[in-house]
Amino acid sequence: MKPSRRDDQRAGRPAGRSARAAQPAPDVEGDNPALFEGKHSVELLKALHILTREGKLNQDSRRKLKQVQHLVQFIAPLIQALPDGGAHATLADHGAGKSYLGFLLYDQFYRDLPTGQIFGIETRPELVAHSQDLAQRLHFVRMQFLAMRVDEATTDTRLPERIDVVTALHACDTATDDAIAFGLAKRARAMVLVPCCQAEVARVLNAGKALALSRTPLAELWRRPLHTRELGSQITNVMRCLYLEAMGYRVTVTELVGWEHSMKNELILAEYTGQKKRSAAERLHVLLAEFGLQSLQATRFAGLGEAEPGTEVNPAA
Repeated sequence: MKPSRRDDQRAGRPAGRSARAAQPAPDVEGDNPALFEGKHSVELLKALHILTREGKLNQDSRRKLKQVQHLVQFIAPLIQALPDGGAHATLADHGAGKSYLGFLLYDQFYRDLPTGQIFGIETRPELVAHSQDLAQRLHFVRMQFLAMRVDEATTDTRLPERIDVVTALHACDTATDDAIAFGLAKRARAMVLVPCCQAEVARVLNAGKALALSRTPLAELWRRPLHTRELGSQITNVMRCLYLEAMGYRVTVTELVGWEHSMKNELILAEYTGQKKRSAAERLHVLLAEFGLQSLQATRFAGLGEAEPGTEVNPAA
């Protein structure tokens, strides 16, 4: 039975819609202080429009800040594990957008480092110009922003030959693959990836659907368009993880935040160990062949090499 207005009043709860509307807007001090914990200056949060001029925090900003701050907590140990405790860490943030992640990382870690630099890579020139201006106003002198695609950044001479940490938060479709290729080319010690809108594999699955249906009952997994999209997304990230393992990275997959905050929530953490897993390469070759995705090897898994004739996968490997 739904409680009445009088029941609410007796229990000390706000009575009705007007009372809910009259509740004060959240602010830095009173609304979920764990999001801040003294880590970021109010000036920065206002400059990023996470806080209003009055220091208020709305629901959308709270979700955004929680996602980015949670990602910062994953990145922090990776930086601290670098030589000299990360004192000279270089980080490239691909698909930087308004560079929330880069600015919060700089404010929390890089501000106190003797050297080290953050590079924001973004295709939209207006966002790059805005971020560069904001970095100058905040005196974040070791932040640099470049207007280019992820794949273009690999050979751009304004970036150092080696990047310690590569991040890509919600890099759409193949931009995550480009970020992985960039990380491999720059010999990254760690990659932090939150993929988004994986569509390329679904397109390839759809193109070969008729042949696959005649060849194997497994094609029923992607016979219908909705299943094609969902399976394509799943396979994409599975193959990315296998590729990273084959290239010498230890991979962990987890959730970024709760599903109530974002449906694009898969977080891939890759730390370089130098131990290339042959079994991962073999399994990736088998998946490419089984799902008719061999055409992707040259573009997405170029470092994999050709499968050995008669390759069989040891399930225990």
